[in-house]
Amino acid sequence: MAEHIEVRSGVYFDSVTLLRISQSARLAAGISDAQVAMATGLNVDLARGMGFAVPEGITPNDLLITLRGADEAAIEAGIAAFETAVADALAAGRTAGGLGSGPTPRSVRAAADARPDASLVLLSVPGPAVLGEALDAIGAGRHVMIFSDNVPVRDEIALKDAAEQAGVLVMGPDCGTAIVGGVGLGFANVLAEHDGAGVGVVAASGTGAQQLTCLLDDAGVGISHVLGVGGRDLSEAVGGRSALRALRMLDEDPATARIVLISKPPHPAVARAVTEAAERLSTPVSLILLGEGRPTISDGAAAVLRDLGREVPTWRTWRAPAAAGPGVLRGLFSGGTLADEAMLVAGARLGDIRSNIPLRPELALPAAAAANGVPRLAGLGHVVVDLGDDELTRGRPHPMIDPGLKLELIRAAAANPEVSVILLDVVLGHGAEPDPAATLAPVLRDAVGAAGRPLAVVVSLCGTDADPQGRERQAQALAAAGAAVYASNAEAARAAAAIAAGSEGAAT
Repeated sequence: MAEHIEVRSGVYFDSVTLLRISQSARLAAGISDAQVAMATGLNVDLARGMGFAVPEGITPNDLLITLRGADEAAIEAGIAAFETAVADALAAGRTAGGLGSGPTPRSVRAAADARPDASLVLLSVPGPAVLGEALDAIGAGRHVMIFSDNVPVRDEIALKDAAEQAGVLVMGPDCGTAIVGGVGLGFANVLAEHDGAGVGVVAASGTGAQQLTCLLDDAGVGISHVLGVGGRDLSEAVGGRSALRALRMLDEDPATARIVLISKPPHPAVARAVTEAAERLSTPVSLILLGEGRPTISDGAAAVLRDLGREVPTWRTWRAPAAAGPGVLRGLFSGGTLADEAMLVAGARLGDIRSNIPLRPELALPAAAAANGVPRLAGLGHVVVDLGDDELTRGRPHPMIDPGLKLELIRAAAANPEVSVILLDVVLGHGAEPDPAATLAPVLRDAVGAAGRPLAVVVSLCGTDADPQGRERQAQALAAAGAAVYASNAEAARAAAAIAAGSEGAAT
């Protein structure tokens, strides 16, 4: 075993770029561990927790590179992959245009001064460092999208209050998805262009917004904007501060003829406040507020279509579920909202479902089940895991970029004789893994083949035909590997629950 530890000063990349660089190094031949990150306290602790002897005295302004491999040849391959990924990132920055070929601004204020026509600042810095940068952007009169997670709630409230006073919008923190005037930010699907005013979306839910807009896109409905407000915005503490502002902004937007607000299960009092605010707008508003007994995202999309006088299509499927007996459902999700929806739908059929993002506190996974960052789920009954939750993405890329943990849990589920159906999501679009089926299909085929019993796999495929991964190609590859594939996450969850319950006719 060989290791490489390197610190580079005066180098900075945003967290998304660093995730991709880390993944490139990790995929080099013979590399077992790789972390490329700014040397924040958290990242240093993670590296030391992985067994690397990180030197003392480094600061969050330093880039920390740690590699572990089978031998020195593997380390050399890892370093080469790292250097190539860095060069690609720098080249992408140069060809992206934006600030041009002049000196790179070293602060938000300098960037704002350099581009007085830019109305929005996207921040992707360590969460604890967001406050000052975002206040600078707000002070410069710019809307702000905060991609960063692990931002303290008190900072989020302070930022959103400052934004309200300044007349701008804060999207996030932990806002991974937005589309502003047709430009996708973060994880974003490629939606068709349409003439006339479209549907504007306010989303306290990233993958929920992706699922909704992909279904509407399938039905031929245009989308004006998707304004993400962060998954905590409709919590009791934050009180829907950004959602209320985003609703007013879309109400004043001539490109928006209808508004949809979508959220993970909100706090009841905040849901009432947002509902009352929506009723005062001149633009019609539809609410998709997930919760027990409430409509699914697919139901919400259908309601919007009926309101628009459109026909509700049959949501696409590719291959029926394989035959399998009753047993345990194992849900493995990259999207938190899709995981929430799957639990709500499947739970109505199966009863209690445990999770790391439980619908009720008593359904939380035992602490021992999530030790060492890899959930151990055998013997826990029906379980749905959000692999994109903060606790499972510390020190590793988001599962929409790197499916490594999901693949490990698929193999574990297939080896567990209690499990009769594996339910998982695949999310397409810019920012997501470039070819998820190429990695997933062989693992599914091998895992199901080695299970030694009937085992069904159901995939919720969120994307559009125009996405760079090619939805049809992805669906066909997953179906060829034996998975039943659904464009509707709710329908996928319903099919998986029917299999786990042993319903006749669930499998064909």
